[in-house]
Amino acid sequence: MGHKTYFHIKQTGRNLRHNWPTQLMTVMTISLSVLIFSFFLLIYLNIVNAGNRLGDELRLIVYLNEEVAPEVKQMYENKIREFGKVERIEFISRAEAFARLGRQLDTEKDVLADLGPDFLPPSIEVYPRRSMRNLTSLKQFSDYLTTLPAAQKVQYGRSWVERFGYFIELLRVIVILSGVLLVMATVFMVSYTIRLTVVAKEEELAVLRLVGADNKFIQTPLLIEGVLQGVIGSACGILLLYLIFRWTTGHLSGPGFLNMLDFAFFPPKTTAIIAGTSVLLCAGGSLISIRKFMRI
Repeated sequence: MGHKTYFHIKQTGRNLRHNWPTQLMTVMTISLSVLIFSFFLLIYLNIVNAGNRLGDELRLIVYLNEEVAPEVKQMYENKIREFGKVERIEFISRAEAFARLGRQLDTEKDVLADLGPDFLPPSIEVYPRRSMRNLTSLKQFSDYLTTLPAAQKVQYGRSWVERFGYFIELLRVIVILSGVLLVMATVFMVSYTIRLTVVAKEEELAVLRLVGADNKFIQTPLLIEGVLQGVIGSACGILLLYLIFRWTTGHLSGPGFLNMLDFAFFPPKTTAIIAGTSVLLCAGGSLISIRKFMRI
């Protein structure tokens, strides 16, 4: 066992040294593919998390033609909750709306001195359950709320919510496309590199077979070569992304877009999944090339 392990390590080292320009190009391609995929995935996950947090603060305001009597408030709540789960429902009377307006005007609330609360409509404030699904279904929720008794108008941030939803869909498509790019580039480049190794060492591999070496003994160094390419390439790609992340958050600190998003890097589990997937793709590329060109 020790002799075989030594041979596999030595043979892998020889393969890497003799074909280092192609090996370097393969590692660079894998690194770039992992970097592109991870970059868009990082943005997508942070935007989704931001959407979940914003969904907790977003509200739909149902303006009514008349005050809601205490005995029918439960009926309103039941009808609202029929559409889906909500965090809370608040009934705002004309007097409460007038007092809130005065607090918002602060030092300029004197303009309300000659006015009463009657010019303000009563309303119901509905806070949807925080989730991207609820955030993107606000249009349907708004249409449903217009069917409530005495409902006059439903107001919410429709324009920015729709743009946000389109942006999320665009990011999802980009993440999928970059993932396909990662798979194709990784499998192709590793297969191509292993093929060059097999062709360059065809006579040596034939000699090994003549002296009784089995297929597993021959293909193990080639498989190790592909795995090493995956490990090094994915590590470099993720490291580059982390450096970009640190530089970006360091130079754009303070009040701004990134702080509003609470931009964060991948958790260790996600990082391990990305790296592990890259290594498996490289190992798969090695096996494809080995079986195709060695006919084993």
